[in-house]
Amino acid sequence: MAPETSPTPSTPVRVGIAGYSTASWLHAGPIRAAGGVVVAVATRNPERRAQAEAENPGVRVVDDLDALLREPGLDAVVLGTPSGMHHDHAMQVIGAGLPVVVEKPLGVDLAEVREVVDAARTAGVPLTCYLQRRWDSSHQVARELVSSGRLGDVYRFEFRWERWVPEPKHRWREDTPSSEGGGKLLDLGPHMVDLAVQLFGPVEAVYAEVKARRQVGDDESHVALHHAGGRVSHLDVCTLVAAPGPRMRLIGSAGTWVYDDFDDMGKDKPTYPDLNDAPGSCGWLYGGPHRVPVPTIAEDWSQFYRQLFTALRSSEPSAGLPVPPQDVVHITEVLDAALRSAETGQVVRLGE
Repeated sequence: MAPETSPTPSTPVRVGIAGYSTASWLHAGPIRAAGGVVVAVATRNPERRAQAEAENPGVRVVDDLDALLREPGLDAVVLGTPSGMHHDHAMQVIGAGLPVVVEKPLGVDLAEVREVVDAARTAGVPLTCYLQRRWDSSHQVARELVSSGRLGDVYRFEFRWERWVPEPKHRWREDTPSSEGGGKLLDLGPHMVDLAVQLFGPVEAVYAEVKARRQVGDDESHVALHHAGGRVSHLDVCTLVAAPGPRMRLIGSAGTWVYDDFDDMGKDKPTYPDLNDAPGSCGWLYGGPHRVPVPTIAEDWSQFYRQLFTALRSSEPSAGLPVPPQDVVHITEVLDAALRSAETGQVVRLGE
């Protein structure tokens, strides 16, 4: 149910969440940290219902999105449902007149994303996509290193998501084709492309190799991005690498930054112990015979919701969104081009 009035600085933003598996820690925690309150959750799973009630005192738990949208007093809705449902669910929330946060990807292809973005614009409904990794330590440090000029002329960015998972776990994303929202490229690609674009600007051309080695959804991809101005980004995803390479490298005329921690949340240890970050640092800067640690920047996913809540309290909510819809459109253009390139074996120029 659309709010009758916008939230004020003295009242917390009231959020409903559809889906409560990974959304429990991806969204609910940052919402609470930003001063919001989760007032309603839609899930049929008994364990997740109990979890939602335990983590969010006073929350109302309902069966589905239809019931969630009938709940009174919502200021915004978060969609943490499976990727193939994002388009239809987003259109439903927009139709109800409620601001909406969609877990990435916003849609399974460019046509879906454009339809959602156009619908939100026409309805005057704030729409954003949860690209919270913009506030990861590594993403913030990478942006600072490029903008500060510390690496000189940075001409190549490498981003790897490599793991050793020899046996498929047969989760929905592994057993679903990309056309229906499955596969690793649609899961991880939005974050990887987003950072590449933030570092080097819009993408002009894409070459990609995308494979499903042992499951329905793709589990290996190499994507080369050619940015306006001549810089390049190499993005690699694979779940069959027993010796993963450094997670990120920025290569410039005055030095190279290497970052090897797999995940900012500390779930995995680096493959190469000599690349372990020094305390209080985020990777190493190489520019001669010695390396120096790079000071870290604190990770804070709640900044996404702090910016969103500030926007919702303003007179022009769509103007201050943490991730503007046009950013998501370009990311999806790149991912669509990558899939076309993988099918044809040819470089795909955006806009053609």
